Amino acid sequence: MIYRSDPRSGKQLSQLGFGLMRLPRGLTGTDLEKTTAMLEYAVGQGLNYFDTAYVYPGSETTFGRALEASGLRDQLNIATKLPHQQCRSAADFDRIFNEQLNRLKTDHIDYYLIHNLPKAALWQRLVDIGIKEWIEEKKASGQIGQIGFSFHGSQADFLELLDAYDWEFCQIQYNYLDVNYQAGQLGLKAAYERGLMIVIMEPLRGGRLANGLPKKAEELMQASDRQASYASWAFRWLFDQAEPTVVLSGMGSIDQLTDNINTASSFGPGMLSAEQHQLIEDVINIVANNYRINCTGCSYCMPCPQGVNIPDCFAAYNTYHSQGFIAGVSQYMTGIASPRPDRYSGPTKCIACGTCEQKCPQGIPIIDSLKEVKQLMEPFWYKPAMAAMKLVMG
Repeated sequence: MIYRSDPRSGKQLSQLGFGLMRLPRGLTGTDLEKTTAMLEYAVGQGLNYFDTAYVYPGSETTFGRALEASGLRDQLNIATKLPHQQCRSAADFDRIFNEQLNRLKTDHIDYYLIHNLPKAALWQRLVDIGIKEWIEEKKASGQIGQIGFSFHGSQADFLELLDAYDWEFCQIQYNYLDVNYQAGQLGLKAAYERGLMIVIMEPLRGGRLANGLPKKAEELMQASDRQASYASWAFRWLFDQAEPTVVLSGMGSIDQLTDNINTASSFGPGMLSAEQHQLIEDVINIVANNYRINCTGCSYCMPCPQGVNIPDCFAAYNTYHSQGFIAGVSQYMTGIASPRPDRYSGPTKCIACGTCEQKCPQGIPIIDSLKEVKQLMEPFWYKPAMAAMKLVMG
């Protein structure tokens, strides 16, 4: 494993971090046995940065139980996040933080973030109810190591936030498609120049850079290195840069974990050749011409009050454009469409309430985009096909 230094604390952190948002799931929720096995394997291979959040369903609790079962707490760093939208007074900081300590079976958090802080004005709201004093108290007691924020917003807002407080680290969305999106490369370099530790999230754009690339892009990558996964190319591009300290990956299986560890143990700053950089540029151009909706599948928009599966609608729509009619329609028919109204989760259910658009960190015009999905994925033959299927299935 290749390690990078946290410029503020001096800690040596694995350049691959384990994102715990997409833990393996069983019939009743997150799978403790599989999570524990992945935790033990990851630490054994040198990973020492694990990222979760209060609002990730079952994540803190399952990870805490896995930590307790494995006895590995002292061998790793825990990062988790404060949901600032749920805080109305200083008492809420303690209420949520103490619940997190209990869930995680620990007495301290190594890296604590304000979750999804998009504007300096929202930070000021927290300042007004005492967040600065609370942070100082927790750091003095040793209950919080480093303080930072995760970000989904505009580049201008990110630069303003950097100077709003003496942050020790930040977490931003960054991958080879999002160089000029949200904080972007400009924000990455600005944080680096200020001496902040930088954590990268969405390195695969919610898995889109690992599965579902346009066929032409896949062919280019295979021709260059038949042994490398598509995900490996996305991580190589990130590890090639000096600015990121930790790159998170939301791994849900041992196979994904093994593949990412192999890449993180083999590629560091400046290791990509000019030809490999050109390959990624060619892939970027191909993807840009095929993807239509900029959804990462984060599911912050969910649940929809009407039952629309928004991320899956957009995924099928993008697959249609990137991999063709058969792949797109097949994905839509198996994941969204159904002759039974109670199982249908497509755009027809949308009533344009706007709840989803208020939550979307990508700023996607979801209501209008769902109309595009409906127009493409439910053409004139859709209703007769569903009626015929209903007859066949009884």
